[in-house]
Amino acid sequence: MVFPGVQALDVSGPLDVFAEANGFLPPDAGYRLEVIGVERGWLACSNGLAIQAHRHFSEALERYDLLLCAGGPGLPALDFGDAFYAWLRAACARAGQFGSICNGAFMLARAGLLDGRTVTTHWSDAPALAASCPAARVEADRLYVQDDRLFTSAGVTAGIDLSLYLLSRDHGAQVALKVAKRLVVFTQRSGGQSQFSPYLVPYAEASSPVAQVQQYVLAHLTGDLSIAELARAVNMSARNFSRVFVRETQVTPAEFVERARVDAARVMLESAGAPLKTVAYACGFRDAHHMRSVFQRRLGVTPQQFRRHFAGLL
Repeated sequence: MVFPGVQALDVSGPLDVFAEANGFLPPDAGYRLEVIGVERGWLACSNGLAIQAHRHFSEALERYDLLLCAGGPGLPALDFGDAFYAWLRAACARAGQFGSICNGAFMLARAGLLDGRTVTTHWSDAPALAASCPAARVEADRLYVQDDRLFTSAGVTAGIDLSLYLLSRDHGAQVALKVAKRLVVFTQRSGGQSQFSPYLVPYAEASSPVAQVQQYVLAHLTGDLSIAELARAVNMSARNFSRVFVRETQVTPAEFVERARVDAARVMLESAGAPLKTVAYACGFRDAHHMRSVFQRRLGVTPQQFRRHFAGLL
């Protein structure tokens, strides 16, 4: 699905995965690709490239094996009208599988297709998606998420990751590996999108107690970082400190501390060959097992997998 202002790579990345796959598949097993437009005629992408959909959505009434909604910088503010969302609900109900690339998830949300689902989107749009669709569980640290027939991906290039995953489900890991080699990408990129995004905590004024606590946390990762201790660091009561911190950062102090420790561990894993128990101690985890469980929960990979894929690459 495309629209005026669509992100070109959200469209071309997945299309190229499936188009390249056709070169490794028998003719009767290949993919037939179609671009469906919210509007007719030429559509300008966010980078200025003009594309033309094969069909307008009102003409696309067949059952698709996979229907994906692309994203774009302005999509969260766009409304395509009741007729489109009615069509999208019906088309996704008919489809074997459906989903979104990047913030294309907002299309699905407006059609009521994300309620009760676990999804992801571009890290910068995750708070807005969670606010606009409170019935969905938004996991901002995932490259892609499967929830039954629904597949959602993180920002931009993560659409390629999702498409390779879908390809491997359809035709096996070897075909996906061949396509990944052709595109010169990982067959399965491990880890969460926070590896490629700024630290996911809102900026706080340097003179504010919150900023002081943030700096205190980063300088004392191996110390006692309980709410009581952090409140003492800025001469506040624990209750008031916790309330102020959440109001200014939209995360709890405990969440901030865990993110900071994961971020510090990522840096060490990317740049040095220190033993995992050394990394765990230096970053404030109880032990290597604790660090492993936090990495798996937050990033979807173990510290060993993260190091294997990203050491020396970032």
